Amino acid sequence: MQKFSIIYEAAVKRKGGEQELRKLLVPVRSPDYLRQVSDDRYLAQLTRCVFNAGFHWRVISSKWDGFEKAFHGFDLGHLLTKSPEEWEAYLEDTRIIRNWQKIQTVYENALMFEDIAAEHGSFAAFFADWPIDDQVGLMRYLHKHGARLGGKTAQWFIRFSGKDGFVLSDDVVTALIANGVEVNNPVTSQRDLKSVQTAFNNWQKESGLPYTHISKVLSYSVGDNVPVDVLTGYQGSQTLT
Repeated sequence: MQKFSIIYEAAVKRKGGEQELRKLLVPVRSPDYLRQVSDDRYLAQLTRCVFNAGFHWRVISSKWDGFEKAFHGFDLGHLLTKSPEEWEAYLEDTRIIRNWQKIQTVYENALMFEDIAAEHGSFAAFFADWPIDDQVGLMRYLHKHGARLGGKTAQWFIRFSGKDGFVLSDDVVTALIANGVEVNNPVTSQRDLKSVQTAFNNWQKESGLPYTHISKVLSYSVGDNVPVDVLTGYQGSQTLT
């Protein structure tokens, strides 16, 4: 497996210098910060990631104020006491994207949050305390206990919530393979995910960088060399917390 310092230098060269690359390596949130975020904000972020899958993110962003109003600020108590008829009424609610399968995930994921809070005190505490070096385990948990959280949805939720972690975009997977990590593209099997986690853990120990930064550096080392100003304009546009 390639040394991370070599990958980092490749990204520096492509982005026009270390100062330019550093503009793209946004800070990650500390566990203390994540623990203080209210659970409604996490459910909102999770819902946004679920609806983003299959739709252009700008469509969801343009309607997001309507989502917040329609789902009562994602207050768990309010959502979990709605009647079946009230949920079905969302099919006529023009404030949101009227996709019934995704609408149902709001209720199903609220139930997951309630169960987690009963055991851990809050979803925030559970999420903040999950070990960073076992992101694959967190993704597996969310996929098993939540709704429509397979593929990259859970990865984007982790990223946009501010928790340290990687996203297996096409460029990241291409870079992983190019630098000696033996996985298939796309990365879906538990064997491949374990290999990815091991690679990130090793590179984190080598570099001391957050997993989020390692993930971004990998993506900037290959593929289309998107200008820094374009990338900085995109960052944070979907982050709620």
